Amino acid sequence: MNSKKPLICLTGPICALFLAFSPPIGAQTDTQPLFADHSILNVQIDAPMTTLVRERPDEEYLDGTFTLTDDAGVARSFDLKLRTRGNFRRQKSTCSIPPIRLNFQKGQLEGTVFDGQDKLKLVNHCHDSDRFEQLVLREYLTYRILQTLTDHSFGARLMRITYVDTEGNDPSTRYGFVIEDEDDISTRLGLEKLNVSSLSYRDIDDAHANLIIMYEYLIGNTDFSLVRGPVENDCCHNAIPFSDGQIVKSIPYDFDHAGLIDAPYAKPNPQFKTRSVRTRVYRGRCSNNGILPDTLQYILSKKTEIYALVDDLTGLDDKNRRDVTKYLDDFFEDITEPKKIERNLVKKCS
Repeated sequence: MNSKKPLICLTGPICALFLAFSPPIGAQTDTQPLFADHSILNVQIDAPMTTLVRERPDEEYLDGTFTLTDDAGVARSFDLKLRTRGNFRRQKSTCSIPPIRLNFQKGQLEGTVFDGQDKLKLVNHCHDSDRFEQLVLREYLTYRILQTLTDHSFGARLMRITYVDTEGNDPSTRYGFVIEDEDDISTRLGLEKLNVSSLSYRDIDDAHANLIIMYEYLIGNTDFSLVRGPVENDCCHNAIPFSDGQIVKSIPYDFDHAGLIDAPYAKPNPQFKTRSVRTRVYRGRCSNNGILPDTLQYILSKKTEIYALVDDLTGLDDKNRRDVTKYLDDFFEDITEPKKIERNLVKKCS
């Protein structure tokens, strides 16, 4: 594949980067209603939660009901099937409450914000506690930050969810969010999802790869690969490759091992010999050092928007807001001070 896409812009490199991180010409840029807005949705899930948590089915769906209440207080209920999903967080040793996949009947959703949806990944709390609810909000922030940097990202919609266990346990209300389906990303961006065992960095758009790697550095995540998947799995690790027929852009997801989230179960990648997931590790390519200044300048141009996401996020408590802000402060110091750029980025490339 040809990895070189000329960036032509009339107003300099920053304009070129804006173009590189935007949808290609001819793409269907209309976002599904669910992800066109960032207001918080109030929903209720009635389901056999005891069975879901105990048996953790990852193929067979359980029957439930999904109720959406709009701003006027009008509630509409829909049939729902749900099961567990994922690998690491589905293990009982990791989370007492596993991640959930929601399966709707599309015809019932017409005229609602969920119109057009079918199957959605739900990111929910790992344990039923305030601490883990805060981690959900911090993980939601990682998706919103990437959305601020590029349209080549997964949409995310925050919800206030009341879980009603039809098997008798007390209801619980917590924050959670759903993630845009990858097929909808293909439609929105006019790209094709690739099913390949691996990629070469020669296949990948340099500007987008550089941005994603710097974004992963921003959130303190090393649990990803843009060109390889886990053993015996397709490419890529916590990233999905899409192509327009010439250029590949790998779109990342699943950031729960990032330092910005700082989940208690997250462990540092032993490959990098760090003691904490909070320690940032730059995984940029030395061959891209020439475009690194433009990438950094582009991210700096989004600094105010990124901090606004933290300041404006409903539900995030003061302690977590301060901690996330401090973690971002450290990143922006790293990319503005020349000595730190040289020490932490340029000299750490691979």
